[in-house]
Amino acid sequence: MEEINRNPHILPNVSLLVNIKCNPMADKMKSGLSAKRSENFPNYYCKNQRKYLIVLTGPTWELPATLGPHLSMSRTPQLYYGHFQPLLSVHEQFSDLYQMPPKDTSLPLAMVSLVVYFRWNWVGVMISDEDQGMQFLSELREEMQRNIVCLAFVSIITNDEVTYNKIFLKYYKQIMMSSAKVVIVYGDKDSPIYLNFIIWKSVKINRVWISMSQFDRITVFGDFLLDSFHGTLIFSHQISEMSGFKQFMQTVHPSNYSNEISFSRLWWIYFNCSLSSSICKRLKNCSTTSLFEWLFRHEFGMSMSDSSYNLYNAVYAVAHSLHKMLLQQVDLWSQNTGKGLEFDSKQNIQFVNPAGDLVNMNQKAKQDTEYDIFYITDFKQYCGIKMKIGEFSGHFPNDQQLYISDEMIEWATDFRKTPLSICSKACSPGHRKSPQEGKAVCCFDCNPCPDNQISNMTNMNHCVKCPDDQYANTKRTHCLKKVVTFLAYEDPLGMSLAGLALFFSSLTALVLGIFLKHQDTPIVKANNQVLSYVLLISLIFCFLSPLLYIGQPYMATCILQQTTFAIVFTMATSSVLAKTITVVLAFKVTVPDRRMRWLLASGAPNFIIPICTVIQLILCGIWLGTSPPFVDVNVHTEHGHILIVCNKGSVIAF
Repeated sequence: MEEINRNPHILPNVSLLVNIKCNPMADKMKSGLSAKRSENFPNYYCKNQRKYLIVLTGPTWELPATLGPHLSMSRTPQLYYGHFQPLLSVHEQFSDLYQMPPKDTSLPLAMVSLVVYFRWNWVGVMISDEDQGMQFLSELREEMQRNIVCLAFVSIITNDEVTYNKIFLKYYKQIMMSSAKVVIVYGDKDSPIYLNFIIWKSVKINRVWISMSQFDRITVFGDFLLDSFHGTLIFSHQISEMSGFKQFMQTVHPSNYSNEISFSRLWWIYFNCSLSSSICKRLKNCSTTSLFEWLFRHEFGMSMSDSSYNLYNAVYAVAHSLHKMLLQQVDLWSQNTGKGLEFDSKQNIQFVNPAGDLVNMNQKAKQDTEYDIFYITDFKQYCGIKMKIGEFSGHFPNDQQLYISDEMIEWATDFRKTPLSICSKACSPGHRKSPQEGKAVCCFDCNPCPDNQISNMTNMNHCVKCPDDQYANTKRTHCLKKVVTFLAYEDPLGMSLAGLALFFSSLTALVLGIFLKHQDTPIVKANNQVLSYVLLISLIFCFLSPLLYIGQPYMATCILQQTTFAIVFTMATSSVLAKTITVVLAFKVTVPDRRMRWLLASGAPNFIIPICTVIQLILCGIWLGTSPPFVDVNVHTEHGHILIVCNKGSVIAF
């Protein structure tokens, strides 16, 4: 108000006055009694009986809910500056009430984003038993399902004091018996859930608490214990720094506001200042240092709270609305018709406050997607402070919405480092998650991957099978390239076969050379010279044919392996058969038989070789035409190896 009254551009030559009521419930009782006596009292009034233009209520929602019907009778607008309450948005019941705080539409997303950032997936939730709490829980569940975060427990704190006292220990045991190290707290500050929050922290339950700005209380009367509040993350609406606010807090004193006894009461309660016996408004023994000590450990500190910021904007909203009405030459004071200020979407009142923030009075146009994240930590024994550690903004892409300054966080001495809040330990590479029956998806067992399957990341749901040309290592964390294997000359078996083939073929070639050298001798001629040459040459090729089986197989070598050996072996056996028939005929020639002589003289036995060879060629042609051989890759016979072999095709045709 001092800023507005000093500002020549807002309400020139007009000063705003305020009447602070610290106990409006007593006035509520007066209102009821006055109504029975037919006195004119549905509204607050000053000593001169002039009605107030507007009423600012907060920070609890019960107060505006109670005063709403009375203020509606006089059409006096009411600006509520506490935490957003859906109940107060019912226009039929609160037609003249406007809520300054924005709706926490993105708070569940912001909290889940923080949980995911610290890699927590096992979280407990405490909410108050009311519509707003249940709506928050529903939205929180949806965000958790999208990010694979599970609820360890849900404590719905009843608002009924009798029921609450009966089951208080149940809430306590639920937290203590749960393995979750992180608990989200959401509810109204005046409900039993806030009392639970303070009690559980005071008994030093080692949990990380995530809550909203209503629960950012550190200490008031010096009852802060070391580590009792350590591990509390608070989401607060993003507020720009107010120029001059710190200076105002450092210089404020009841003597500057002699007409307001409320300030004197505050100094008497918090600063142990003594009151003058003559008049309650005067204080003595009040040092300036006591204010700094109190500010340093009070919940407000040297920064403006959400409720204070909403109240700050509410006062400016009143000033801008009055200024607009003055420009329209509407004289409310002289007419005193009872028509008050109106704050609805039709007015479209919006302004930029001194902090540079745009304040829009249209509730539907408000988009609250920005939060400051504070961490309540120890400064020294019996003193805690609240530090800003990050921000959340829904205007940015999903992977850029959250910013956390890790170096600003100093976890409690019981945690030493970032605490873990998980249902099951992460499955290391080489293992896969196996869900536990009847439990949440965050609870699982870790089983090794099957043969020839791998998992190269933590917490994989399924193992990946290695390609056919690769195999899994012993830890089953990655696939290795299989070694291509075939009968090579470098192998002992290949060297042995090649050596034997060359030895026997050389030996046969030596015999052939001897036959050629002594081809004119009677012994060579008597041994059927032509058949001997054919037999020896066939044997040479038979001994050399194993060389086709050594080395990397190709399509040509696969065809030649079987056909070459089949043909040369047929020629060799047919040569032996021809020589045998020739010997038999030679012994038969001694018997006088012209036909036997003709068969022996004509060389008919020699035709056995081409006949048998042609038959073998036909058989080979049928085999190659129906089911030819091919290069086959065998990846299953030997672990870690790929065997390249020649497949015969059809065994029957072969």
